[in-house]
Amino acid sequence: MKFKKRPVVIEAEQFLPDYESIDKVMSLASQGSRQVSVTRLPDGKCTMHIQTLEGVMEASVGDWIIRGINDEVYPCKPDIFYATYERIYE
Repeated sequence: MKFKKRPVVIEAEQFLPDYESIDKVMSLASQGSRQVSVTRLPDGKCTMHIQTLEGVMEASVGDWIIRGINDEVYPCKPDIFYATYERIYE
């Protein structure tokens, strides 16, 4: 059998290493009782850890942080994100 993904509207922010981006991502990801943390490594790189339904997931700079239709939050690699979603202009 074959299936087609239903059109679904999600919220997402890209995790970038600047403070404005980190604030937006933290706001999106930490809504509710989720545990979210950002670690800035000595080499200047950042990682984010998000408590998801499947356990703690790590997001790297450039990943998209998605809040889905059931209010779940999870990271998504850019290539998968761009192959799956398109921007809505409202």
